[in-house]
Amino acid sequence: MPKEIFGADYVFLKKAEWLHFTELDDLVGAFVQLGVRKIRLTGGEPLLRPGLTKYIHGLKHLHKIEDIALTTNGLRLAERARELKEAGLDRITVSLDALDPEISGKMNGRGVAPRAVLSGIAAAQYEGFRVKVNMVVERGVNDGEILPMARYFKELGVTLRFIEFMDVGNHNGWKMERVVSGREVLDTIQSEFEVEPIDLSSKQGVAKRYRYVDGSGEFGLITSVTQPFCGGCTRARISADGQLFTCLFASKGLDLKQFLRSDKYDKGELLTLLSKHWGARDDRYSELRTTGGTSRDKVEMSYIGG
Repeated sequence: MPKEIFGADYVFLKKAEWLHFTELDDLVGAFVQLGVRKIRLTGGEPLLRPGLTKYIHGLKHLHKIEDIALTTNGLRLAERARELKEAGLDRITVSLDALDPEISGKMNGRGVAPRAVLSGIAAAQYEGFRVKVNMVVERGVNDGEILPMARYFKELGVTLRFIEFMDVGNHNGWKMERVVSGREVLDTIQSEFEVEPIDLSSKQGVAKRYRYVDGSGEFGLITSVTQPFCGGCTRARISADGQLFTCLFASKGLDLKQFLRSDKYDKGELLTLLSKHWGARDDRYSELRTTGGTSRDKVEMSYIGG
């Protein structure tokens, strides 16, 4: 998380301000009735949440969620991989922006070298997880790491997804000239490897998928800056304090915690609330970005995950 925000004096949420797991259960139950079949646990850092593995078990065995994924910085993954597998977690995505220790430390804001993250990935593979790695590519910072990262994870058989540098939140100094487009990433990879497309639609996920012709695996391009896909977005995000966001770039969310903790709370009304809110959404920030009509404060990605 950005150190300029979450410094030593930052006041984090008290435990009572978090959504309780029982409240999350009600929300999951309602979303399942509305057709949700996939859930991703993200952050912040989800492996810091006490009781996480027990909750994952409940998602799998009580709510019958078909696909449970987790996004993590990977620092605690090596020690937690087995219990996550036993709990029923299906997939893991690890955030890693460089193999070079200095570059990686600069981008994670904590000076942490990638060794522990790579150990976590190895542990997850050992436990049989499907693992993906997300790399945000920023011009002049880690764009020289595209091929080293591609070589490394191609050898491991791990899907690497290159993400265009986005203007998430309000503090990452985003400028269009710092964006390395998906097209540029693809050209860089094709300078060394022969590849072919698998799925360029983004309908089954956010990434345009390619595979290496030699059969050694695949990689993806997430092009939400140069080729936005707002019209096909099916993601809703719930923050730890119970705000529902229908867009990664939203300015505000719907306060579900207040609703869940009111004296008049009713599960049937929760279903209606979620259905109406989703049906009324008109988010298309990424499409509007190029028109210059997107100058506003946005929720920090650290609060709601990717």
